[in-house]
Amino acid sequence: MMTAMTAPLPDGSPAPYADLTPERLLDAIESVGLRADGRLLALNSYENRVYQVWLEDGGAVVAKFYRPGRWRDAAILEEHAYAAELAEHEVPVVAPLAFDGRTLLEHGGFRFAISPRRGGRAPELGDPAVLRWIGRLMGRMHGVGATRGFAQRETLSVALLGETPRRVLLEGHWIAPELLPAWRSIADQAIDAARAAFERAGDVATIRLHGDCHAGNILWTDAGPHFVDLDDACNGPAVQDLWMLLSGGDAAEQSAALREVLAGYETFRAFDRRELGLIEALRTLRLLHYSAWIARRWHDPAFPAAFPWFSDPRYWQDRILELREQVAAMAEPPLVPD
Repeated sequence: MMTAMTAPLPDGSPAPYADLTPERLLDAIESVGLRADGRLLALNSYENRVYQVWLEDGGAVVAKFYRPGRWRDAAILEEHAYAAELAEHEVPVVAPLAFDGRTLLEHGGFRFAISPRRGGRAPELGDPAVLRWIGRLMGRMHGVGATRGFAQRETLSVALLGETPRRVLLEGHWIAPELLPAWRSIADQAIDAARAAFERAGDVATIRLHGDCHAGNILWTDAGPHFVDLDDACNGPAVQDLWMLLSGGDAAEQSAALREVLAGYETFRAFDRRELGLIEALRTLRLLHYSAWIARRWHDPAFPAAFPWFSDPRYWQDRILELREQVAAMAEPPLVPD
């Protein structure tokens, strides 16, 4: 998850969603004129709180309650505008609904958005036809994204996703003392190698991205795929939205998958092959960022419950080994479509 970093709440502060009771949630839905029938289903989300809400008319919507203090209103509205722009260009995304012209809503101290419910299943990323189809849609999405940049949202960088997470983890004393020298050393090597990869790639284009385009944010139906959850939309190189489709298998399998994705992608938009040298760097930065994301959210009771192993030294032993593997991977020639 490409989550913006915000400071943890001071010790003793209430959990961010302590006041989001079912009653307040339903009141928020009804504050915009919808009539809920009382049924709620919490959907899989840690950064925000997301619920499927059934309505009295037999329909259902999805309500996302934004994490307090994470994004400014302007950044959320820019995400909403991007989703609407993609939908206008017939790129299949789930965009928030407008109520009296507003997509960013507020009730009881919480900001929220309501979207139509769109079902689907995880895509079969082992199927070449599926990869080509997703590649085509990604090319169309990036064609829209390349027309201008975000003004309010973040720009992907080694500093944002590598140096800042390193500082957060060190200053928070999250790493077991006996493992700290090894982790600090390999984290420094990993960040240096990622920075070198960006320098080798040169002046690649920065466009508007989905930002977190893993398989869980692509839902497949009989009519094909659609994208959900633009919460991490950012500026960055196009390959950021592509590499997570290649996460499984060995180098040969990833090369074959890359060939199919790019075959679809380049039906609509050229892809700069220099960006392939960023794949392992981006994978490495995501690993560092993920650990820091958990650390920054530890005050939220959902996080210790979901990630109890985070404070176990074995977790950090595994991260050290993982970063060593990534340093070696970044020293190898870039992945290429076979």
